[in-house]
Amino acid sequence: MKVKLSQAVKMFFGNSSLEMVYFEAIANALDAEATEIKISISAEAKNKPESLEIVIKDNGVGIDNKRYNKFSNLFDVQESSHKGLGRLVYLCYFNKINVRSYFNNTKKREFDFTPDFEEKDSTVSDIEVSPSGTTFYMTNYTLQKLGKYDYISPSYLKNRILEEFYPRLFKLKEESTEIKIIIHSSIEGIQEEKVLTNKDIPDLIKVELNSGINLFDKFYLHYSIQKCTTIDASSLTAAIAVDNRTMKVEIVSTENIPQGYKIVLLLFSEYFTGRIDLSRQNLTLPKTELQSIQSLFRSEAAKILEEKIPEIIQRNKKTTNGLVKRYPHLSGYFDSKSIGYLSRNEILKKAQDKFFKAQKELLEASNLTDEQYEQSLEISSRALTEYILFRQLTINKLKEINKDNSEADLHKLFAPMKTQFNKDTLVDDLYRNNMWLLDDKYMTYETVLSDKKMKDLIDFITTEEIEKDDDRPDLALVFSTDPGNQIPFDVVIIELKKREISLEENMKVVTQLEKRARKLMKYYNNRIQRIWYYGIIEFNEDVELHLAGEYKKLYSSGKMYYRETSVAIQVDPMIKLPIGIFIWDIDAVIGDADARNSAFLNLIKNKFVSE
Repeated sequence: MKVKLSQAVKMFFGNSSLEMVYFEAIANALDAEATEIKISISAEAKNKPESLEIVIKDNGVGIDNKRYNKFSNLFDVQESSHKGLGRLVYLCYFNKINVRSYFNNTKKREFDFTPDFEEKDSTVSDIEVSPSGTTFYMTNYTLQKLGKYDYISPSYLKNRILEEFYPRLFKLKEESTEIKIIIHSSIEGIQEEKVLTNKDIPDLIKVELNSGINLFDKFYLHYSIQKCTTIDASSLTAAIAVDNRTMKVEIVSTENIPQGYKIVLLLFSEYFTGRIDLSRQNLTLPKTELQSIQSLFRSEAAKILEEKIPEIIQRNKKTTNGLVKRYPHLSGYFDSKSIGYLSRNEILKKAQDKFFKAQKELLEASNLTDEQYEQSLEISSRALTEYILFRQLTINKLKEINKDNSEADLHKLFAPMKTQFNKDTLVDDLYRNNMWLLDDKYMTYETVLSDKKMKDLIDFITTEEIEKDDDRPDLALVFSTDPGNQIPFDVVIIELKKREISLEENMKVVTQLEKRARKLMKYYNNRIQRIWYYGIIEFNEDVELHLAGEYKKLYSSGKMYYRETSVAIQVDPMIKLPIGIFIWDIDAVIGDADARNSAFLNLIKNKFVSE
């Protein structure tokens, strides 16, 4: 063999798995007209892969001179359905494969298939009359691990062999050829055996498809749907039949497999002959063709499944209603034919992509037709719905905050820490800055400083030299106008306290607020017209008693107290400036935000669902 085997192995089978060793051996045995194949697997222990040995024996016609010549020369094939490379997969896992083959009743051939194999390594001897057949003894496992223990499990291998060879085994059954594949293992002294026979091969119903994919080759769907005795036995095999083997394609995601049924769906066509790479791991169809074939396969399979398993129709309707209710802004963009077959995430992604594409087309249009104008209104309402849904997710996360969460956890839900937002990037920051949790009016602002030092706030307002101040409010907003215009403006300061802290810790919020008011007023009384302070804490009876004397209770879904006060910023002459202080229960913040957002959400949902 002129090709360097070690390099060929890496080139063609770098991403293989151990089960391919069995598949290749079985395919060769069936090519050699074998009707009985026995696979024997032994190992001292699962964690001792170096002790793994695999013996595969068949009763085929044996490796005569013609077959040996082909074995010795890579790519020596007569049909496009054969690749002439499969045996290389043995060398991915074993350094030595001893081969003994009996042929022509009186001949025995023996050779070692190793990385250094050459055609001259074979010896042929005369023997007494003996049944034909070939045995592969595989030893010297090369890898450090097995990959999966399933690869040495007879139960697993029986199912995988059946899945891999459905097309060929089905044809042999139709021809009344009895096939028997025995899989035996001895691992850690424990014996297990499984046998695959014609009885395991279901009778397949054949349906011709009107594909429109190719003018010359017809497409046929062969299927079997059988009820299982247990839910655990449920399975679905969906594959394209290529060169008497199967190539799995996902037409029904795992999460959607009907329970209580064993389903086999096989797509046949001469069009697929030879359309697989040399390692038999990937189809070589162009991407667009493969997508068309998958779409055809899924569509036809869906018709059959819905006819034979009527409950699927009700399940899919329920899924559709759930998607529309949960994502009303994508109503009309969901692919109804895919619901119940593709994964939920894939359906959402495809709908979202369609939505984005529609948005892009409208945004790029220089002039809108009447139809495009109507569409723009619809898309705008959908975009708003998407934002309202995002807000609801934020509210739900806020509801989950408990005593084990830090102030930082609470803070991040309002705005990322150590971050500054400006009005010029408001649209880009819409999904990062959640100051609307306090009030929707705070969606408009000049800037937001999240967890910034007070000096940063003052630096934003003026460029004057000031003393360093390490006092740090949680959130600060400057809004209503640009402070650089010398026009009076408003400032909002927010302090957040975690749940289940002491009364003293909670009441520090008031001291902090007044301290900051004094500093800001002292420096900027000629430009700041109002300062609003929010202390967001967890209320209890002690907190309410402390606030009841000086604070007024305001309308809220929970508890909110307010008082107006003044802060002296100068003694001689005495100058006092007013500030407003809100002390707000964290649950009330959540409840008020939820009530405001739910009003929008319910209105939008009713609109889209009714349509």
